[in-house]
Amino acid sequence: MEKKTLADIFVDGARKGWNIGTSSILPNLVMAYALIQILRVTGLLKLMGDFFGPAMAIFGLPGEAMAVLMSAWLSMAGGMGVAISLYSMNVLNPEHVSILLPAIFLMGAQVQYMGRMLGTAGVQTRFYPVLFAISIINAVVGMLVMRVLV
Repeated sequence: MEKKTLADIFVDGARKGWNIGTSSILPNLVMAYALIQILRVTGLLKLMGDFFGPAMAIFGLPGEAMAVLMSAWLSMAGGMGVAISLYSMNVLNPEHVSILLPAIFLMGAQVQYMGRMLGTAGVQTRFYPVLFAISIINAVVGMLVMRVLV
């Protein structure tokens, strides 16, 4: 086996990072941006904001922030994409994004990981709701802590 130089190792890592970014992260970001634009154009984003406003006010967030949480539950990159879209539309401000970040990471991509990790590990499906609930409760606590800190 040929010994690799530091430059070879760096280039291999950069290639792998590029592939992950273009095949996993970027499509989720584009999907999230498109989703928010569809919701905005159809007026559903405003309806979502009105409907979820009271619940999201507990965290100091506008109702539209629920779209970030819903997207993050499917994909962390998607949740970030929705947060970026709402930020660029001035629906979210830096404080809102700071409150949402822990939730994105604490409950992010549960749907994806359900098959990738829980199914592969042989976890019985009857335990899935409990596992999901623990992550969601952690996300809620994280948002409440961030609301106090920011």
